[in-house]
Amino acid sequence: MAVPPGISDGEKKGEPQATDQKAFDDSDGTYGYRRVWWQLARWGVRAGLELVRALMRELGLVACQPRPWRPTTTQQGRAGPIPDLVNRDFDADAPGRKMVGDITYIPTWEGWVYLATVIDCATRKVAGWAMDDNYRTPLITSAVQMAARNLDLPADAIFHSDRGSNYTSAEFAEVLEGLGIRQSVGRTGICYDNALAESFNAALKVERVYRTAYPTRKKAKEDIARYNRAPVQSDTSSLGTRVPDSARSP
Repeated sequence: MAVPPGISDGEKKGEPQATDQKAFDDSDGTYGYRRVWWQLARWGVRAGLELVRALMRELGLVACQPRPWRPTTTQQGRAGPIPDLVNRDFDADAPGRKMVGDITYIPTWEGWVYLATVIDCATRKVAGWAMDDNYRTPLITSAVQMAARNLDLPADAIFHSDRGSNYTSAEFAEVLEGLGIRQSVGRTGICYDNALAESFNAALKVERVYRTAYPTRKKAKEDIARYNRAPVQSDTSSLGTRVPDSARSP
């Protein structure tokens, strides 16, 4: 049996729970038993899924949990009818071919910080993001432009979002057209039509935002930028989680 990084032979032989604790601690308390089991497998540690679950329960290791999702109302913008080119298929055979985006909000003592992200479907990486104290169209424009710089976009690249008024605005449509990106939107009020982007926002809130108090917008922006770049979840891409990349431009 391989010894995970940071675990001594003595700890491995005397305390089999040590590997569970190590994987859980390395995730900053965000891994449930399935993701801990996946990490142990990558370390070469043989342990059944139910054994990992039992050991975590014995150790009192409980992953942070999401808060209830609250739907928001969106409206059709002025760009006219936009098709759904994704149809809930968030897989892609090459980076840059299919991207999804969304806006979420971060509370601080100074007020809200709004975060727009663009996630590449092929790699699950946060390819672009932008933050500001408002969610006007330049926010999502900056995020998609960052993604265009970080990805080698093919001729048939797609950007998919919900039907928020900024995403369906004529201004944003012009930006996508200038980048050679085809626009796609889901149905109004159906979060599953943009599930990959929604999933990233949920993970961000659970793993970082709900566990942190931000005294200023500047502190929030710095912390969220670190989260977007950090390789914390890079080992679980097959489980559908985000895969940030520290090599991307800021």
